[in-house]
Amino acid sequence: MRYLIHFSYDGTNFNGYQKQPGKRCVESEFERALYNINNHTETKIVGAGRTDRGVHARCQCAHFDIDVDITLYKLKCALNSLLPDDIHVFRTETVDKDFHARFMVCKKTYKYIINCGEYNPLERNYVHQFNKSLNVESMKEAIKYFIGKHNFKSFVSEEVIKENFEREIFDASIDVNDSKVTFSFTGTGFMKYQVRNMVGTLVKVGKGKLEPSDIKRILEDESLRNLVTTIKPEGLYLDDIMYNI
Repeated sequence: MRYLIHFSYDGTNFNGYQKQPGKRCVESEFERALYNINNHTETKIVGAGRTDRGVHARCQCAHFDIDVDITLYKLKCALNSLLPDDIHVFRTETVDKDFHARFMVCKKTYKYIINCGEYNPLERNYVHQFNKSLNVESMKEAIKYFIGKHNFKSFVSEEVIKENFEREIFDASIDVNDSKVTFSFTGTGFMKYQVRNMVGTLVKVGKGKLEPSDIKRILEDESLRNLVTTIKPEGLYLDDIMYNI
């Protein structure tokens, strides 16, 4: 039986989602739990995507196949009893055998939160402590240039090798609540460091170091990628994943 799970995690003490030898990762914690649930059988889990070290998820998804007779509720309880406290499964469901958690994603939403007010040590792992004012109106003008279908190569880590860097962003917005500024992006998918690079460059607009129209120039001209800045992972959340199922 193939199952789809929806879960959240605090990325503070993980070396990212994807398992790595000798490192604490979200994927390896799940496969350790599933080994016990699936009659001590090695069980591969396929995530909807990867997050980097320190990045959090309000809603991550993954599928796996197990051969045990178990209800959805008991599967959820069993996983949560075996997983560490910084991961929580909040929904389980059965899916068709040909369902794929990664390839069948329709939309993903990422959010990034910045604190422009007084430094808050309690939030340092969850909200980027910028602690200075930003020109939000300029950033709101700039973020609109990301909407649509673009070649995002300038905003992706240089180590990424792909044939196609084209992605579509359906919605991009900025919300302000007191001293907190939240950047939100919904699109078909995002590549390594893409969201952090987009936010980092928008912050340069907010600081007056770039003009809003420079976002358009960078998207159209890869030689301008030196203007792109990567912001820290703290403050970044995989917020939602949507499927047509």
